[in-house]
Order: sequence, then structure tokens, then C-alpha cells
Amino acid sequence: MPGTLYLVATPIGNLGDITHRALQVLRDVALIACEDTRHTRKLLQHYGIGTKTISYHEHNEQQRAAELIELLKQGSDVAIVSDAGTPAISDPGFRLVRAAVENEIVIVPLPGPSALISALIGSGLPTDQFFFGGFLPARSSARRARFDELRSVPGTLIFYEAPHRLAASLRDAHEILGEREAVVARELTKLHEEIRRGRLSELAEHYANVEQPRGEIVLLIDRTLLDDTASRQETSIAALVKQFESEGLDHRAALKKAARELGLSRAEAYRRLVAERS
Repeated sequence: MPGTLYLVATPIGNLGDITHRALQVLRDVALIACEDTRHTRKLLQHYGIGTKTISYHEHNEQQRAAELIELLKQGSDVAIVSDAGTPAISDPGFRLVRAAVENEIVIVPLPGPSALISALIGSGLPTDQFFFGGFLPARSSARRARFDELRSVPGTLIFYEAPHRLAASLRDAHEILGEREAVVARELTKLHEEIRRGRLSELAEHYANVEQPRGEIVLLIDRTLLDDTASRQETSIAALVKQFESEGLDHRAALKKAARELGLSRAEAYRRLVAERS
């Protein structure tokens, strides 16, 4: 009989946040596929687990997936773990799970730590519907386009972000999505855990003027525009463009400034301008 593929969630910081079942599986399987064997070895040594490990990361995922499928076909049980949290959530794992499905191998997901879920339930933002967008694009233009795509999502928006881009991402989010409640959750379950709440404009200003934050960051944004932003969104963009043109700006610069004033992308501002003039 083929072996079983176990997807094992591991702590995102505090080593105590692992289930008894996960520890038992890690002891019992023939092999543990790790995003970083050195990182996982610290967890295994902490719990006295001597199971053999093998690397499985984004650079060798395709080749290694084929090797692991062969082991599973031969009857060996395999566990896959990421450095922290749940495998395949913004971490390697999808290719192997897909290959296991195609080869009719039993897949057993073990529930456990997840930074996005921990951040969501502690944020104070609505939890009935949410959208996880993974890591935001590094370039501002791509990031703003991404926010524009998600403007109308009827749920809390959740992203992972790098510390050195946090202030810029908050600024872009404010300009494109408008004023909304937001939360920055940092270093969850670790010694310097921080959950900072406020408006997008407030958080953008805070992180632009303090020392660059450190550690793993989850950014959460409410689905609801605040009242003052909602009233601004009703402002005629044609009127704003005309006002800025009267102040000496050419049409393109006036449209760009009007878009920034209303928290719109240039594409959305242009669409609204055309609609108002039609």
C-alpha cells in the first residue's frame, strides 16, 4: 500500500504551539520534508525527535516532489513542514500535494499555527469573510494595481509584508483603498509581539516616522470605508480636475492629483471622469 502524506503545521514562534498529534506524526513518519532542515532540526531537537529530514523548498520543489512521490508509492509515510506555520500557505507544499492527489496518495492535513489566522482573530476586524492575498508585490506600481483589484472585496483583506516595505504599502493602501481601519500584527507568539490598530493614514504615518519594524508582519485592512472617506468618494472628480487645472496644472497632472486626493488609482480616476462627462 502507498504511504501517507502528512501536512504538519509548526509553531510560528513559540515552540509550545504544536499539537501532541503533530509531534507523534513527526516521530512516526519515515521522512520529514523541510523548507530548511537546519530550522526544523531545532524544533525536532527541542522535542527529542530523531526522524530523518530532507530539504524541500522553492528552488528544488519540482524535482524533490517527484522523489517524495516515489517514496510514498513504495509505502513510506512522509511529513512536510515549512519553517513556520502551515505548509503550502505562502510556503512550499502545493506541488507535492497536487502530485499526491494525481497519484491517489492519501493526504492528511494536521491543523495548527497560521500567522494569518492568529492575526485575524486578534485584530478586532470582521472575521465572517476575509481574503488572504499572500505577499504584496515589491514594486509600488504593482502593489497599487493589486489594491485596486481588491477594492470591492466584501471581506477583511490580509497580506504578508516585509518590514522595509511596510510604510510604503500602508501609504499605497490608503491612497488606493481610501481611509479604512487597519491592523499591523508583528512577531506573533514571539517575545516582541505587537498588534497595532488604527486608520490606514495613521499607521502609514507611524511606520514612516519610527524606526523600521522588524520580524514577520501581517497587514489586515477592513472592508469598510470610513464615513469621511465615503463622502470624499462622492466628490465629483471632474470638478476636482477643473479646479486643479485652474490652478495651473495641465490635464494629466490635474487628473493625477485628483486621483490622489480621492484615494483612487489613475485608471479608476480616468474611468470615473469619463463616466461623469458622458
